[in-house]
Amino acid sequence: METRERADAARNRAKVLAAAASLFAAGDSRAVTMEDIARAAGVGRGTLYRRYPDVASIAAALLDDHERTLQHELMQGEPPLGPGAPPHERLAAFFAAMVDLLEQHSHLVLGAEAGPRRFAVGAYGFWRAHVLALLRQAGVADPDALADSVLAPLAPEVFRHQRAQGITPDRLKAALTHLAATATR
Repeated sequence: METRERADAARNRAKVLAAAASLFAAGDSRAVTMEDIARAAGVGRGTLYRRYPDVASIAAALLDDHERTLQHELMQGEPPLGPGAPPHERLAAFFAAMVDLLEQHSHLVLGAEAGPRRFAVGAYGFWRAHVLALLRQAGVADPDALADSVLAPLAPEVFRHQRAQGITPDRLKAALTHLAATATR
């Protein structure tokens, strides 16, 4: 039986997510605290902690819809992002889609998936499984050893560093397209 969210709980959740989105967008999302979010949302810390155990879980909640949309496109979308294209084309399309995701939402990814936490989130597991399947399909000698290295340029810290160095999303996409072709040879 599906339980419906109480109206006051839904309002509080919306206030928390809106406040957190503003705080994450305003600066370094790693510096945002639960107290900052509770204060900005106008809710008590207990209300905040009942739903979210930490700041990373709030960032993940904000990022979830964007990542789910991309996951759907990878599984059921049109080629080359979706099934039906050769592995190197699919990998290049995945890289391009991830650059777009990071360009729009790196502040959320940084808050939800930075550092060692990156490897524990479900989205990373999905991205890794996708890349691993493409590497296997391409006949790469040791795809298990290569998958995380292929994903490394998509770490939010790396992406933000590159953007701060003036590397444009188009340049990143071109470099990652080259990486996709090289990795799947």
